[in-house]
Parts: sequence; structure tokens; C-alpha cells
Amino acid sequence: MKPDTDAMAPLNLGDLDLTTDEFILDEVDSKSFSIIPLTNLFSPPSFLLSLFLSLSLSLSPPFPSLSLQRMEGMLSGFQSDLSSISSEIQTLQQQSVSMNMRLKNRQAVRSHLSQLVDELVVPGAMIQVILESPVTEQEFLEQLHELNNKINFAKELSFRETLACSDIQDIVDRLKIKAVTKIREFILQKIYSFRKPMTNYQIPQNTLLKYRFFYQFLLANERTVAKEIRDEYVDTMSKIYYSYFKSYSGRLLKVQYEEVADKDDLMGVEDTAKKGFFSKPSLKSRNTIFTLGQRGAVLSPAELEGPILIPHTAQRGDCRYPYETLFRSQHYALLDNGCREFLFLSDFFMVAGNSALDLFNSVMGKTLSLFLKSMSTYVSDCYDSIAVFLCIHIILRFRAITNKRTIPALDKYWDAVLELLWPRFELILEMNIQSIRNTDPQKLGVLDTRPHYRANPHPPWPTSVGILQLVEVENFVLKMAAEFPSRRDQLIFLINNYDMMLSVLMERAADDSKEVEGFQQLLQARSQEFIEEILSSPFGGMIAFVKESEALTEKGQLDRLKNDEARITQLVRGFSSTWKQSVEALSQDVMRSFTNFKNGTGIIQGALTQLIQYYHGFHKVLAQPTFRSLAVRSELINLHHLMVEVKKHKPNF
Repeated sequence: MKPDTDAMAPLNLGDLDLTTDEFILDEVDSKSFSIIPLTNLFSPPSFLLSLFLSLSLSLSPPFPSLSLQRMEGMLSGFQSDLSSISSEIQTLQQQSVSMNMRLKNRQAVRSHLSQLVDELVVPGAMIQVILESPVTEQEFLEQLHELNNKINFAKELSFRETLACSDIQDIVDRLKIKAVTKIREFILQKIYSFRKPMTNYQIPQNTLLKYRFFYQFLLANERTVAKEIRDEYVDTMSKIYYSYFKSYSGRLLKVQYEEVADKDDLMGVEDTAKKGFFSKPSLKSRNTIFTLGQRGAVLSPAELEGPILIPHTAQRGDCRYPYETLFRSQHYALLDNGCREFLFLSDFFMVAGNSALDLFNSVMGKTLSLFLKSMSTYVSDCYDSIAVFLCIHIILRFRAITNKRTIPALDKYWDAVLELLWPRFELILEMNIQSIRNTDPQKLGVLDTRPHYRANPHPPWPTSVGILQLVEVENFVLKMAAEFPSRRDQLIFLINNYDMMLSVLMERAADDSKEVEGFQQLLQARSQEFIEEILSSPFGGMIAFVKESEALTEKGQLDRLKNDEARITQLVRGFSSTWKQSVEALSQDVMRSFTNFKNGTGIIQGALTQLIQYYHGFHKVLAQPTFRSLAVRSELINLHHLMVEVKKHKPNF
């Protein structure tokens, strides 16, 4: 009996067991079936149809219809399963992307929350260090930085109205109060240590700079305490500087020269001027205020920035100093302390610009006012122009030093001092110039031919004032020279004073300046006139005869002297017998008359050279036809022999 194929249930691919004997695919070409790529199972139905056809041809003939039906059902189920797998894969991919996004969000939130939690948590180590450790410990400073960060973070959260901030606000505030209290006590203790006698306040200042963050912490978290500390420091240091400089300035004045210039110590004031019973005696040596000497050494770099004077040491050594030396020491101490104080204030109190200058003036204002008051008192009664001028130069150079250090704190003080000194300097010069104009040489007492201190030009004043003074001094020298009765003494006085003035000018002015050139011409002219003057006494007759003969020779009238044989004989024999003694006396007289040996040597050499020239002229006159027959010509000294002998009398200086 044939089986009923129509009633057979459809074959389900999931119910098919290909390994049983009921369904054997031995007849199928296994090679053609195995080569089907797995990816083609997801291909369109056209490909599946062709696959069915190829498989149907491979099946054995007894079961074509049944095989196709079963295969169709198997493949339809397989396709359905694959579709469901594909949708599940897509679902899984979407879930994976969503989970990845949630993971990233959670990680970001966790990072932010962990930082927030870290900032909100107050470690026990911080609490212990802030409460128990000394402020000088490094761990206290480190925990103070951390506390400052937590305080700032708590403020930021409070602005955002974060509820978690309230959990730590109380403990942070307590730690802040404790830290502020300890820092306040530490800084005030250091400031109070400045007040101890003989304390080097630079040491506690350096200590405070090591803990400059303390003041920064106070300024950020407790401005009232910060202001208290700042005011206490300003008050303390202001009193310390004032006391120190007041004491130092007073002790410096004890080592100043007792003899100082007054209104009667001007260049043109007579030495014999009468003074009242209660008036101060005049200077023993008035030329000290009219000559620079070694006083200018105070401007040398070595002394300008050298150590300050120690008054008690100078007193033990009985040393005395001019005012400009004391002024230099006083203001170098001010410069050194002022620069250091300005840098400390800017660094520790964290100020700059005008705020730094205002704070500096709060500390040093009283001291600077003390200095200005002292300067005003001195200047009002000062008549020493050299001292004032040197003080001006000291201030100018100290101002250059502060500019080089980029410290503007003392600029206004330097300007104020210069405003005091310059007008007084100009006034003193005007007074001296006017006194020279009004000087009566007859009231100057006994005069001698040596250089007069009034003829000494001052150091290099400003050009216009210096030239005016130089002109007045030259006029003064001429008036004084006119007081000598003999021309010889007048010339000696002029030469000595011109030489002194020229030497001073050449030290402080260019060699080719008009002033130097003018005095060189004056000195040369007066020296030549003096040479003629000293030769006229022992050799005046011969010189007059030579000049007269030369004049007549030019006119062709030399025969007019033909009858002067007796005169010529006397001149020849007189020169031969006395010239050596005369030259020796001349040399000694010149060297006694001039204070500058070099100048005296030049005059002697000029005089001997001029003498030889005159005697050579005497030879030439007697060699003329008019006098060739004179027998006395044989007694003339050989000119070469005379030159050799004269050289023996040249001084060796």
C-alpha cells in the first residue's frame, strides 16, 4: 500500500535530524553542497531558488517532491531564524552604544564628584597640624596652603548654593580662626623684636620674608588682622628709623670741623674786619674754604659708596671731617636702608606702584622730614660754597645709584634736597663775587708776593657762574698787584697767582679751553716782562746799548755812536768781570721769588737764554765797521764759552 503523501505533515527544519537513518543525503553531491558560502544564505530569494533547483537535480529520483518540500520548509525556517538573529544583533549594538554612553557619563560624574569630595573632606592630618604644629614648621606652611585652597573652594560652592558646603563650613572656619590667631601672634612677635635695643632688624625681616605667605593668607581671609599687622609694622619701623637717624646725625655733627665758614669768610672780606665782642672768631686758615684740595675725594667711587663713618670711633681717634663727608655718610646710610626697606615692603606686603610708594612714605616719612629740616637749618647759615657744591654732586650720584637699582622711593627726597642746595650755592657765589668787586686791597692787611688764597678759582662751577667768578678774580688780582710799590714785586705777585690759577684750571678743564688759553697768554706775557726786569739791573747798560745800536743800524745812523768808545769799553770790561756773580744772584733771587719751582726754573732758563741773545747782539754790533778798530774787542768773551758757562747755572729741577 502506498503511503499517503498528501496527508504527510510539512517538514520543519528544526525537527529534521540529518544524522538519522530516516533522512540520508548520501545521494546529494556533498561537494556541491559544502561549497555554498555561508554569506550566500543571506542572499535574495532568487539565489535560494537556484539553489533549490540545483539540489533537486542532485536528489535521487524516487523522492523529488518530498525532498523539495522538506528543503523549502527547512530553508524558510532557517531564513526566519537568521532574520531574528540580525534584529537581535542590531538591538545588542544599540544597547552597547547606550551602555557605553552611560559609562562615560558615570565616569565624568565620578571624576567631578571625587574632586568635589576631596575638596570637601578635611583630613585629620590637616586639623592636627594647624592646631598643634608651630608656624615655623614646613608642614604647617604646606597645610596652610591646603586650607587656603579649601576655604576658596568653599566660598566658590557657597556662591553656587551647594548644599554640601554647609557640611564642612564650620570646621573650615574654626581652622581658619586658629591659623589666623597663630600667624598673628608669630608676626607681631617678630615686629616687637625690632624694638629691642641694639637689634639688627634685618634678621627678623629676612625671617618674615621666608613666611610671606602668612600675610597673603591673612589678606585673603582676615583683612582686619592684616591691616593690624601692617599698621603695627609701619608704626614700629617708622619710630626705629627716626630714632636711629636722629641719633646718628647728632653724633656725626660732633666730629665735624669746629671751624666753619660764616658770613665774614668771603673772598673779598678783609681779614682785619672788626667783629663784635660776642662774634665767633674767624677761621685760622681761610684758604680751606676757597680751595678744593683733597675735599673732592669724597666723590671718588671708593669713598662715595664706602663704609659709613662710625662717630664714636672717630671721636676716640680725635678725627674731624668737613661737612660734605658727614653728609655723604648720612645719606649713604639713608640710601642703603631706604632701598632695602622698599624691597621688603613690596615683597612682604605685596604692593607695587603708587601703593608701594605710599607705604614707604608711611615708614620713612618722619625720617625724611628730619633730614630735610636738618638740611634747611644748615643751608640757611652756610657760607662754604665748596661744601654745598660737593653735597649737590653727592645727591646727583646717589640718585643715579637708586635709578640703577630701579628704586623710585627716594626720588622725591633727592629733588627736595637739590631744591634746598642749588639756590644756596648760587647765593654764596654771588656773595663772594660781590665781595671781590667791593674789595679794597689797602684793607687786606700785609701783602706779599706769594699766591693769595682769594685768587684761587673755585672748583668747576656751572660755566656761566664760573666764568663770571674767574673774571672777577682776575680783576681782584690786578688790583692787589697795584698795591706793590715796585714793578718787580708786582710782576712776581701776578706770575705766582696766574700760575696757581692756571694749574687749578688745567686740572678741571680741557687744555684747549678759552679760560686756560687766556691765562697761559697772561702768564707768558708777565714772565717775559719779568725776565726783562731782572736782566735790566746787572746788564741794563749793555741791553740799552744793543737796543740803541740795532735801532740806529736800521736807520743807517750807527756812526752816531762812533765816539762812545769809553762807554763800550766800560760795558765790555764790566760784563766780563761781573757776569758770573750776576747770573748766580739772578738764579737765587728767582728761585726765592716763585713758589712753583717748575715755574721758577722756566723763568731762569728764559732769562739766561735772553742774556745770551743780548750778548750775541752785542758781538754783532761791535763787529760792524764803525767799531772794528776798537782795541777792547779783544776782551769780549767767546760766545760759545759763555753758553757753556751759562749752562752750569741752570737749576736741575
